[in-house]
Amino acid sequence: MSNVHIIGVPLDLGGNRRGVDMGPSALRITGLAERVRAIGHDVTDSGDVAVPIPELCDIGDEHRKYAGPIADVCEELCERVYAGLAQGRLPVSIGGDHSLAMGSVAGVGRHFKEREQRLGLLWFDAHGDMNTPASTNSGNVHGMSLAHLLGLGDERLASVGGFRGKVQAENVSLIGVRDLDAREKKLLAESGVNVFTMKDIDLRGVSTVMEQALEVASRGTAGIHVSFDIDVVDPSIASGVGTPKKGGLTYREAHLCLEMVADSKRLVGIDLVEVNPILDVRNATAELGTELLLSALGKRIL
Repeated sequence: MSNVHIIGVPLDLGGNRRGVDMGPSALRITGLAERVRAIGHDVTDSGDVAVPIPELCDIGDEHRKYAGPIADVCEELCERVYAGLAQGRLPVSIGGDHSLAMGSVAGVGRHFKEREQRLGLLWFDAHGDMNTPASTNSGNVHGMSLAHLLGLGDERLASVGGFRGKVQAENVSLIGVRDLDAREKKLLAESGVNVFTMKDIDLRGVSTVMEQALEVASRGTAGIHVSFDIDVVDPSIASGVGTPKKGGLTYREAHLCLEMVADSKRLVGIDLVEVNPILDVRNATAELGTELLLSALGKRIL
């Protein structure tokens, strides 16, 4: 696709640190749309999905905080993504916390489901995001996004877009993970999701891991959605995140991952999430996020 649809999702209801609601602005300030145009794409920016602030919301169940408002936001994002795909536009959802992926992946999944096709998913994250309301210690929904996309957990969150199971575990690759709690490890093991930890990357190299991850996400699917949590990158170069964890991807490893996505020519949607300019230095994390999006969208060294 040469048509790109940027959608801002200033969502900060899914975590417990404020500031990610300013992520879309921080990314746009880097000149995101102009730089995507410069590598040959037609770009539409449809602005931001409306998101209520926590002060105006009922927190609800402590095991799924703000689940209702988050579901509403994700439904709206799903509709925008779905409508854009119908017009041949590749959705680029910029956030905002990782809860938004329940909407973006739902929109892409619905598009392919109607064509009786499956979707592959590459989930880049320091964390597993595989908790459910029954397993969570925090109640933060951004740590449950992948579980809900697989059809687990809260009924409404798992049913965004009108159906459960946006992806099948056998077509999901979780990449760069290095911070899992005990319950989450068990849920991941039982789920069938293909997990590539930082140890795997250290032992085998990022190119080998990405070849395997792409093969998993491509097997019997119509395309691949990428959901990229910027905290998968080492905090030494991405400090503007709410849940930093040492030992992440280097600058070049992160770029190579997304360059290989571009080379696969199977990208059908992408999220860039968890940019928190409040915790950043001179917008460096958003700048990195934009650079990584450009690599995914086909920017080449040569």
